[in-house]
Amino acid sequence: MTRAQTKERNRRALLEAALQVVSRDGYRARLEEIAERAELTTGAIYSLFGSKSGLMVALVTDYLRPHYAEIEQEISAEMDLLEAVDAFARYYWRSCDAPDALSGLSLQITLLDMALHDPETGSRLAASVGGQENHLVTLFTGRAHHGDVITPYQAKRLVTALRALFVGLNQGVLLGLAHGVDEQYFVDTARALASHLALVDPDADTPEPGGPK
Repeated sequence: MTRAQTKERNRRALLEAALQVVSRDGYRARLEEIAERAELTTGAIYSLFGSKSGLMVALVTDYLRPHYAEIEQEISAEMDLLEAVDAFARYYWRSCDAPDALSGLSLQITLLDMALHDPETGSRLAASVGGQENHLVTLFTGRAHHGDVITPYQAKRLVTALRALFVGLNQGVLLGLAHGVDEQYFVDTARALASHLALVDPDADTPEPGGPK
């Protein structure tokens, strides 16, 4: 096995161990136990990730990357904005019934808890999630909508709103708090957001001073 292969094997082992320990213990997760589960040392964690915070960021990135890749595959280049939003909503609905849905929710809640207890980790986690969401911004940018073309700024506003909507609905479905919510409800609420002129305004391509770029 080459040095690069060994490094990747160790990285994978630590991420898998971290997922188990962090899902159970949250911000109290101990690096010593993570390293022990991976049959490595804490020195390997610092060597590969720099810190506990770095390990958490890598864990989130590793968890989210395949989901965003699947979303990109669901949304073809030929779709207009509402068709793309429709496909996005249906993907999130299906994710509620995925085998790892409950463990994914547990991880979400755990990471939020960690972010509240450790501002540095919270800031880095936000940056990691934001980096993944930029792929969605690119995915929605340039799509046709009511005779106009969606700008990057408009796409960013839309992605922020859709993420908040789907995360909330996903949690509600999994926790039994969203009674009567079905796939069409996901689609209808997402389309309502995308169609709202206050959100996707053809003249809103230039942010106000101090606003998002």
